[in-house]
Amino acid sequence: MRYQLGQAVGLGLALFVCGSAALAGEPSGVEPRYLEEAKALAARIDQHVAAALNAQGIKPAGRASDGEFIRRAYLDVAGRIPDLTAARNFLDDRRPDKRLLWIEQLLADDRYVQHFANVWRAMLLPQAADEMGRNFAPGFEAWLRDRLRSNTGYDKMVRELLIPATPTNTNNGPFAFYLAQEQKPENLAASVARLFLGVNLECAQCHPHPFARWKREQFWELAAFFAPGSGAGRAKIPLPNSDKIVEARFLDGKEPSWERGSVPQAVLADWITADDNPYFARAAVNRVWAYFFGIGLIEPVDEPSDQNPPSHPELLDELAQEFRAHRYDLKYLIRGILASAAYQRTSAADGGPASSPRLLARRAIRGLSPEQLLDSLTVATGYATPDVATSSNVVTPPNQSPRAAFLAKFTAQGSRTETQTSILQALHMMNGALVSRAVAHSVEADAVHYLSTVDYPANKARAVDTLYVLVLSRQPRPEEIERVIRYVDRVPSNERGKALGDVLWALLNSAEFMLNH
Repeated sequence: MRYQLGQAVGLGLALFVCGSAALAGEPSGVEPRYLEEAKALAARIDQHVAAALNAQGIKPAGRASDGEFIRRAYLDVAGRIPDLTAARNFLDDRRPDKRLLWIEQLLADDRYVQHFANVWRAMLLPQAADEMGRNFAPGFEAWLRDRLRSNTGYDKMVRELLIPATPTNTNNGPFAFYLAQEQKPENLAASVARLFLGVNLECAQCHPHPFARWKREQFWELAAFFAPGSGAGRAKIPLPNSDKIVEARFLDGKEPSWERGSVPQAVLADWITADDNPYFARAAVNRVWAYFFGIGLIEPVDEPSDQNPPSHPELLDELAQEFRAHRYDLKYLIRGILASAAYQRTSAADGGPASSPRLLARRAIRGLSPEQLLDSLTVATGYATPDVATSSNVVTPPNQSPRAAFLAKFTAQGSRTETQTSILQALHMMNGALVSRAVAHSVEADAVHYLSTVDYPANKARAVDTLYVLVLSRQPRPEEIERVIRYVDRVPSNERGKALGDVLWALLNSAEFMLNH
C-alpha cells in the first residue's frame, strides 16, 4: 500500500480544482493568411455572442489562463493533454499571437487527423460500438484519416459517403456507412436527414412528426433515393402498409431533375451539398460548434423547430455562409472558433449569477471522452504499452486489448456538459493498473516514469512545478507548492519517492485532470 494512503486522499481532496509525445517545439512557418482569416471569423463570432450577452445584461467571464487554454486546445484538437515539454514551451512563449500560432501547429499535426477521425467516426458511424459495426469501422476510420489529412472539403466527404462504390470487402471505407444502416432505405433516410441536414425525421416514418412540419410521405420520399432497384432514373418506393407508391423528392419540396442514367444517390448528394441548400451548412456548423462547446447553437443538434430556435440565429447563419464561402473547409471553421473570445473564456466561477450555458458567458465544463482520458493518462504518466497507446480509437471487444477494456469501462455519456463518474470508474482511476504502475517510484523495463526523473531534494519547488505542468498543464500556485512540500517533507527521506507518487496520484484523480475546462 502506498505511503499513508489516508493523508494522500486528503491531499487529493485539497488538490481538487474547479470541480507518445505531444508537440514540443515552438510553432513556425504558419501562413499569415490563416491567422488573418481566424481573427476575422473570431471577431464575427464574438460580435454576435456579445450582442446576446448585452441584451441579457450579462457580463462575460474573463480570458482563460495560458494553462487553461493550451490544455483545452490540445484536448479538443489532438485528443490529449500536451506533454511536459510542449506545455512549458507554450507557457514560456511571449509572442502576442502565440495562441493562434499554436492552434495552427496543432491543426498541422497528425494527432489532429487521428483524433478527428475518431470524432467524425463517432458522429457518422455510432454503430461501430456494436459487434457488427466493429468489422467495418477500422476501414471507415482509415478513410476519414486520409480525407482529414488532405483537408478534403466536408461537402466532398459527404458526397463520397452518399454515392457508394461497389464494396470489395467490409473494410471499404465510405460503403461502411451503408453497411451500418443495413442498406435499408428507411435507416439511410433517417441517418442522412439527421447527420447532414440536422433534421430528425425518424418520428415521421410511421406518422406525421408531432412537433415539426414533417409528414410521413416526406420521410419515404427521402427514403426513395435509397430504394433497391433504383440504380438509375426516377426513384420510387412503396409506402408501407398501403397501396401507394411515392417518388423521390427533396425535403424542401422540390422535385429532382432526372436525366438519362441519373443515379438517385448522386442526385440526392447534389442537392444536399448545393450552396443553396437551406440545411447542409447550418447542420455541419452546428455539429462542429457542439463538439467544441459541448452544446450546439441548436440543441439538440438535430431538432430545429419553432419550439427550439437557435440560441444565436444570426451567428449560425453567418457561420454557415462563411463555411460555404470557404468551400466547406473544416480547418477554417475550427481556426475561427478556437480564436474566438467565446472559446477562450475561463470556466472558473466568479460568484456572479449563473446563466444558461447556451449564452456562452463562461466556458462550460465538459467531461473527457474515454479516448481523451486514456490518451491523457498515457501522456501524464509517461507509461504506456503498445496495446494501450495505439493510434486507433475504434471500439473493440474488451478481451482484445487493455485499451479496449479501458474504453469499455469509461463509456461516453449522452451530455458532455453533465458529467457523472460511476463508482467503478472512480475505483479504476484510484486503483487501476495504469495509474498504480505509473505512480510507483520505480523504473520498469517497459515503462518510463516521470517520477524517476524528478530531482526533489535538489529543487523542491521545481519538482512540484514539474508534476503540475505535467498533469494539469499549468504552474502551481504558491500555496500549492507549499502544501506539497510540507506533505513530502514530513516523511523519511527514503520514503519521499512514494510521497511524490501520492501527489501524482492525487493530481490524476482531481477534477481538474478529469474534466475539460
